Amino acid sequence: MTEILELFGTSTSTTADWQALLDRQQCPFLQRKCIKVRKSEPKLSIGTCSVSHGRSRQPMMICPYRLLERKQVFVDCLHLLSHTPGNELHVVPEVSVPGGSIDYFLTAVDGSNVVDFLGIELQTMDTTGSVWPARQRFLDTARQPGSVAEEREPYGSRFGMNWKMTAKTTLVQLHHKIQTFEALGKRLVLVTQTELFDYLRRNFEFNHVAQARSSHSMQFHTYALEPRDAMHSIKLASRYSTDAAGVGRCLGLKAEPKMELGRIVAQLESKLSQETLLTIG
Repeated sequence: MTEILELFGTSTSTTADWQALLDRQQCPFLQRKCIKVRKSEPKLSIGTCSVSHGRSRQPMMICPYRLLERKQVFVDCLHLLSHTPGNELHVVPEVSVPGGSIDYFLTAVDGSNVVDFLGIELQTMDTTGSVWPARQRFLDTARQPGSVAEEREPYGSRFGMNWKMTAKTTLVQLHHKIQTFEALGKRLVLVTQTELFDYLRRNFEFNHVAQARSSHSMQFHTYALEPRDAMHSIKLASRYSTDAAGVGRCLGLKAEPKMELGRIVAQLESKLSQETLLTIG
């Protein structure tokens, strides 16, 4: 059984025109060319969305954009947004805040004016070692007849899940950013796979992180990657929350500088367009 579960959004358990998928290099979740590329060949997209991990063949998402399936993660955050019927909803990517940038802002807009927003961070597992050899092993068995084999790294190369580094980096980045959101009375949502959140709970101080309360500034939404027909699909599994002090308690760190509301709103309003308009379907 292949270690690659999904390639360019297509399940490896299905019959597909893999050469056509390799030629297009399209991500169905971003609806554009896959932006995960090889460092040595930046024009070549890797395309691995999820893998089967360990003896249990646990499905693990390794690309954060895999979480954008059906835009469900945005719909599952709507209850945290002050949204008046008649307002438009926009999804604005990559807005800068202290400590880095936020993957997406879900924004309620009246005309051209932002009336409310929340931040959404996507986090999936980083890997140790390269996934490329496993990708090539799969393609060697599934490639369409008549296609030319691509160069590969030695078959002996294996990858693993980088649990410790992924978890620590995630919490540190959240701590840098949550201070801003709480100071502004806004919410930040971490969207991640259930298995990664469970690792956080086991290995860090998470006793104070309880079932979700909408009043909390820090929200955790966990998703399972479940079989559906011949494919896999994400499903909301649980919701938890805490405040900025709670995130700091996980790491024992102090607060970071805060950012003024006007700076965030100005960034959001400058990025609004038909492309950011949230549409379902």
